[in-house]
Amino acid sequence: MVEELAGAPRHEFLKVDVMMNLTKHLLAGLLALLALGVHAQEATIRKNLGERLPQLPKIDEVSKTPLPGIYEIRVNDNDIYYTDAEGNYLIQGSLIDVRQRRNLTEERVEQLTAIEFKDLPLKDAFTVVRGNGKRKVAVFADPNCGYCKRFERDLAKVDNVTVHTFLYPILSPDSAEKSKNIWCAKDKNKSWQDWMFNDQIPAVASCDTTALTRNLTLGRKHKITGTPTMIFADGSRVPGALSTQQIEKQLTSATR
Repeated sequence: MVEELAGAPRHEFLKVDVMMNLTKHLLAGLLALLALGVHAQEATIRKNLGERLPQLPKIDEVSKTPLPGIYEIRVNDNDIYYTDAEGNYLIQGSLIDVRQRRNLTEERVEQLTAIEFKDLPLKDAFTVVRGNGKRKVAVFADPNCGYCKRFERDLAKVDNVTVHTFLYPILSPDSAEKSKNIWCAKDKNKSWQDWMFNDQIPAVASCDTTALTRNLTLGRKHKITGTPTMIFADGSRVPGALSTQQIEKQLTSATR
C-alpha cells in the first residue's frame, strides 16, 4: 500500500527516516558544542579579567554583542563594559550602530534600569489622590530640590491622578533631615506640601526611617541620579521637572 500511494519503494522511506534522525542528532550535537564553546569563552573572559583587573567588580553577566569578537560584560547590576574574547582589553564607552543610528549601550542600560510600575514598593512612598485617581505617577523627589518645588506646583493643577511620592534625599545632609521629619510627620502629605509650597520647615519628628534607606538603594540600582524623576503607569521614566501640560500629556499617553 505504501509503495502504491507514495510511488517509491519502502527502503527509500527508511533511508529518509535514517537521514532525518541522523540530521537531528548532528544538529543537537552541534548546538551542544556551540553551548560548550560559549561557556568556555565566558569562563576565559571571567578568569582573565578577574586575574588582570582584581579591582573590577564581580562580573554579573557575559554576553555577545553584534560586533564579532566583542563581548559585553555587566557589573554592579547595570554597569556595562566591553572586552575581546580573551579578556585582553577592556573598553569603556558606548557601542553605537551607525547604520541604524542606535546607541546600543544606552538602550541596554535603559533596559536594565527600567522600573515596572507594578513593582514599585509603594509602602515606602506617601500617596495623594485627586479626583477619581485613575491616572497614576510615582515621583522621586528631594525636599531641597528647586525643580521639585516647581514641579509640585504644576502637578497640583492636575486632576484625576494618584501621586506616589518617594522621598529621595540625595542633595545634602539637610535633605536627609527634612525627609526624615516629613516621613515621620503625622500627616506626611501636609508636611510635604507645607514645605514645598510655603517653605514651612517640617517639624522635628522621629520614627522608623528605613523606608528612606530603601528608596536610596532602589534609586541607585535603577540609576536615578536627579530629582524629580517620574515613573508613569506604562513604565516610562521622565527625569526633570515637567509643566502641567507636559504632565497631562504623559499621563494620557501612559494610560492608553
